[in-house]
Amino acid sequence: MPATTPRRLIVGISGASGIVYGVRLLALLRRTAVETHVVVSRAAKVTLALETELALADLHDLADVVYQPGDIGAAISSGSFRTAGMIVCPCSMRTLAEIANGITASLLTRAADVVLKERRRLVLVARETPLHLGHLRNMAAVTEMGAIVYPPVPAMYARPASIDEMIDHTVGRVLDLFDIDVGTVRRWGETADVPAQDEPVADKPDEMLDGA
Repeated sequence: MPATTPRRLIVGISGASGIVYGVRLLALLRRTAVETHVVVSRAAKVTLALETELALADLHDLADVVYQPGDIGAAISSGSFRTAGMIVCPCSMRTLAEIANGITASLLTRAADVVLKERRRLVLVARETPLHLGHLRNMAAVTEMGAIVYPPVPAMYARPASIDEMIDHTVGRVLDLFDIDVGTVRRWGETADVPAQDEPVADKPDEMLDGA
């Protein structure tokens, strides 16, 4: 991109449980020079009300540009609108299935389809468990198309002291895929208090793990 063009990142938030990941992603990106273009699905609006105390306006306030899910003529629906790529966080299995099969029923899935066809980076923070064969086949399909499936699995080696730390580490690792460092990742080999490899936690006495 020319120096006059801001670095843009599309963020899609679908209706999967775990909307806090999307909220925190946007909050952390506010610390950077990245311009966020956000589309929130209709189902995500329901999840936001169920899982947080936030209003939709609070979520919108974290974004630079907000689009309605039915706005198929939005800037992010065109490949000529240059971006660094897109993160769908969290990504529901319905959204995953639509992307895997090229179904562009909403602006969220249209934007993801555009990112793939333009060979830009697409990261899907898939939030579901357990998985059936259809889920796995859709994950394989989007991977073959160039996307990255990133389940929000907590990194226990970072010894998180709270749920907030686990979320921030996960979101930080997602942003690593775009070479965006927001300072929330405790990197293995770069943090002094990470346990040595010859002292695994599993070898410690049971009483030391009580309450962990």
